[in-house]
Amino acid sequence: MNTAEKNIVLIGIRGSGKTTVGIILAGRLHREFIPMDALIVYEAGMIIPQIVETGGWERFREIEAQVTQKVARLRGTINATGGGVVLNPANVKALRETGIVFWLNVSVDNSLQRIGEDPNRPSLTGKTSRRDDMVATFAEREAFYRDAAHHIIETDGKTQEQIAEEIANILQEEF
Repeated sequence: MNTAEKNIVLIGIRGSGKTTVGIILAGRLHREFIPMDALIVYEAGMIIPQIVETGGWERFREIEAQVTQKVARLRGTINATGGGVVLNPANVKALRETGIVFWLNVSVDNSLQRIGEDPNRPSLTGKTSRRDDMVATFAEREAFYRDAAHHIIETDGKTQEQIAEEIANILQEEF
């Protein structure tokens, strides 16, 4: 598969900048942007908190896996995944086979600052403190992100535009 056909896949915890960086990259590289959480909402016919409330995280992960398989079959797109996509090995395999995976690594503090108190982001661990929830989630997923990524982008102290530029430069250098 040539570079133009490869998808660019952005992974990372909530607030890492996947959606914003994806939109910027899509404009720069003239590619279609696919926010996978939006596709999950479309497939389910309800917003993420409703999916979790009615079917639990297990149901959400089932829908996410279906959407991931569909998106991985596309060509030349930029995909902003949900933060937990890496928990399913089949998701990672599909995304890596047809794409170049970039982990947007962000500190918990910067992540919390970026997402604020968004009511559409239900707790991932059941912890009442948003900070405790993010710390536990990051600890659980860090190795998964590292294993899934072709490239790791450290995002702290960088603007979304700088992050997109760094990814574009890597793509240009490698391909």
